[in-house]
Amino acid sequence: MEKDVIGIDIGGTSARAIVLNPSSFEIKDQLTTASSDNGLELVQIIKSLVRKLEKNTEQSFSKLGLGVAGLTHRSGTVRYSPNLPDLVEFPITLETENELGIPVVVGNDATVGTIAEWKIGSGKGSDNFALVTLGTGIGTGFVIDGRLLLGNNGFAGEAGHMTIDVNGPVHITGQRGPWEYFASGNALNRIVQKEASEGTYPWGVNEAGNWENVTSKHLSSGIQKLEPDSLRILDHFCHEVSKGLINLILLLDLERVVLGGGVCGIGEPLRNGVEKWIEETLIGNEHRPKIEVKLAKLGSSAGAIGAALSTTNFF
Repeated sequence: MEKDVIGIDIGGTSARAIVLNPSSFEIKDQLTTASSDNGLELVQIIKSLVRKLEKNTEQSFSKLGLGVAGLTHRSGTVRYSPNLPDLVEFPITLETENELGIPVVVGNDATVGTIAEWKIGSGKGSDNFALVTLGTGIGTGFVIDGRLLLGNNGFAGEAGHMTIDVNGPVHITGQRGPWEYFASGNALNRIVQKEASEGTYPWGVNEAGNWENVTSKHLSSGIQKLEPDSLRILDHFCHEVSKGLINLILLLDLERVVLGGGVCGIGEPLRNGVEKWIEETLIGNEHRPKIEVKLAKLGSSAGAIGAALSTTNFF
């Protein structure tokens, strides 16, 4: 049996580390701690997680995988990370290798999450699929013709920033009308609040006590109860999600889309709605094999699992 591997998923508020056997995919141990956008502080956090897990599992690791949101260059430098705004042009691979004395590989968080879903999750068995995570923004990763898609610099997978409406609202990135403005978890909360404030979502207001407190959690509850306005809002949101997915399908000839992220807690109603809109609006759909839409299996563990697996020659 192969030696255990370790991966760390670094987010804006927390860092999650997992020890994984790459043969059985058994998780041997895991730890979560606070993150930092100060590069040198972050390296010490990474070092502490590795040392604690070495002690817990009574072994030493020969390689470390990292997943970081944002533009992670093939050279091992984090060029830019929206979730870690001070982590700019930081040579995270070099600094971490100097501290730990072992090789370190780094990739975008959605890209390493794609590795995990490909090998042991909802992407398993597909050579052409996209992982699309609907959270604060939209993260994407791709397997094309049986290979992980990285691009020239390692930056492939920033589809959340695709322009959907050139005349649309200005996003926090400064763009007008990117996909994640309309179809992320933040977008769903904004849609729900707008409906509540305009008096078109009375059920949600009644559940929350006032319109200002209405969130997507109330929407999810309404969906489970088949409340008509909740279902109407979900259908609108699924349409927004499908607009970006159709662009990806047309560009890459995908056979499967795997939906992840916090929004996917809605479950089958979300999956069904997105699949319906793809079937209704994808050009030439009647002449194509059906596009599979699946919910991700690995949840919040995907990033760290994928980071661990990335040490086995995916990059």
